[in-house]
Amino acid sequence: MRRYVSSPAAAIRSKEVLDRDFSQPYLSNPRVRDIWLSIYRKSQEHFDLYELAEELVDVEDWFQQWRFRHMKTVERIIGYKPGTGGSSGVGYLKTALERSFFPELWEVRTFL
Repeated sequence: MRRYVSSPAAAIRSKEVLDRDFSQPYLSNPRVRDIWLSIYRKSQEHFDLYELAEELVDVEDWFQQWRFRHMKTVERIIGYKPGTGGSSGVGYLKTALERSFFPELWEVRTFL
């Protein structure tokens, strides 16, 4: 992806995406989404990147399934008590279900 993102055709500014403040949560970027969209639309031409994208979606899907099972296990065992790590417990775990590692890879499906 970096090689594709770094190409002039990608039109992504490094400061905007690649040199961001990693202490802050990542927010979806329409330019990144559009790059993925072009990769998906020309998947035969960019098969290595298309395959990477699908593997990343699989990783996130598996992690989200784990998050859900973990949240339900915590709810079953301690209910809505504070979490063992000092979090709000189930409430916090439910918000984690809304987070995405690769939001553009999910958003791109709407545009295909």
